[in-house]
Amino acid sequence: MPRKPKTIPGPSRLSVILARLTQEPRPHLPNLKSLRLVYAYRNDHFGARHFVKEDLPRIRYANPTVDIQVDKKLKTKEETWKPEMVVELKNGTTHKLNLDGKWSTAIFHELMDLSAGPWWQKYKKERAASGEPAVPSPPPQQPKTGAAAVLP
Repeated sequence: MPRKPKTIPGPSRLSVILARLTQEPRPHLPNLKSLRLVYAYRNDHFGARHFVKEDLPRIRYANPTVDIQVDKKLKTKEETWKPEMVVELKNGTTHKLNLDGKWSTAIFHELMDLSAGPWWQKYKKERAASGEPAVPSPPPQQPKTGAAAVLP
């Protein structure tokens, strides 16, 4: 028979995952019909990749009927295409969002503004009244300096 541990075990892996999936604001998107993302498989489009890793599971958990397609394409250094997200709403309108150079939180905020409905606006007003951001805001973009300003 194994010994009993002298420490209290931490939260289980499942409870940590469930806490992440249900954290506020819960991305309930009643107006969203489908979502299609296209971004580079590696070495570029970091905001889009982090959005897929951090926020897309939460969106899928809260909206199981939404059709979500993620297309990871191989991109060479010579190619210069930008990541994009195509959002189709239930009323038939389609919006194409450019994800180039955006943080994952900015992408999430833009998607929520586009398809969440009036509850999102109310949530943002409540958070603003209490002095807190609706979602953690990305840091402001600094102008490039040195070699980064010269190189493409």
